[in-house]
Amino acid sequence: MDPARGRLWPGVWLAVRSLAWTVLLPGAVAGYLPWRFFGLARVQLDLGRPTQGLGLLCIATGVVLLGTCIWELARTGRGTLAPVDPPQELAVRGLYRYVRNPIYLSVTVIVLGEFLLTWSRSLLVYSACFFVAANLFVIGYEEPALRRRFGASYERYTREVGRWLPTVRGRRPES
Repeated sequence: MDPARGRLWPGVWLAVRSLAWTVLLPGAVAGYLPWRFFGLARVQLDLGRPTQGLGLLCIATGVVLLGTCIWELARTGRGTLAPVDPPQELAVRGLYRYVRNPIYLSVTVIVLGEFLLTWSRSLLVYSACFFVAANLFVIGYEEPALRRRFGASYERYTREVGRWLPTVRGRRPES
């Protein structure tokens, strides 16, 4: 077996899994559901309306931040954003230096941007419901699972980095 090919295959497989979970999870929450049920499919873009320009900016920012987070989970965590395919290492670099849940925040920014495009009250309620559900999931499942998996290093991380509000100076990555 070619050693270079042996190192390449796990990385390719991780990229495929990351892409699949991205389409299934944030793609459904911030893409399909708003498109199908909350009026995003009927938007007539008018960039003369400042709220629509701001909405597009929020969506683009959220997508870039989401992609950055997913890349970091794969690169340093060697896992995906899915609870059934979690990182093998605690990701504390990149945006994770500043906030513990940047993926949920990125998705929230995307959906709020979609609200600015549509002015759909039901989409605003959906955004709030998503954030509440994400918070309950983080507190009820994700944080206890990370404590069990990573122990003292995760405890130290939770003391240094905020759950939802970014830490201004950021955590130094462990070497």
